[in-house]
Amino acid sequence: MSENPVAVAISGAVLGSSVHRGQASLEIAPAQIVEVCRFLRDQQHFNRVSGVTAADWYPTEPRFEIVYLLHSLERNERLRLKCRVPSDRAEIDSVTGVWPGANWYEREVFDLFGIVFLNHPDLRRIMMPEGWEGHPLRKDYPVTGPKYDYTQE
Repeated sequence: MSENPVAVAISGAVLGSSVHRGQASLEIAPAQIVEVCRFLRDQQHFNRVSGVTAADWYPTEPRFEIVYLLHSLERNERLRLKCRVPSDRAEIDSVTGVWPGANWYEREVFDLFGIVFLNHPDLRRIMMPEGWEGHPLRKDYPVTGPKYDYTQE
């Protein structure tokens, strides 16, 4: 089996890898996500981000897993990137500078999980109303949700 091109090109970036049902996944060091994404776009022809989402593994630390779904139209190949960030520092650099299409996906993850995308051009809520308290997809979010005064709108 040949060595992973990302691991060869960017030292320390790949923390792990797996293949499930024919789709490769790479666990990436969060500090290197933008560099890895730029390499994958420019050198490996992953020219489209088809989604960014997250998972909350509470109470495990690092708590949050950010998942990037990439697509190479040229090779009709898909790749999943995963980064883990802790609850006390739930932030990662935005990849909107690599793929502008990541903008709304990152906003959705910010809104629903509370993960901050550093250097994002317009990081604000996209699903919940402004003023909403908390992030509803966090596992420790109250089942009944917070009280919200809809008369503020």
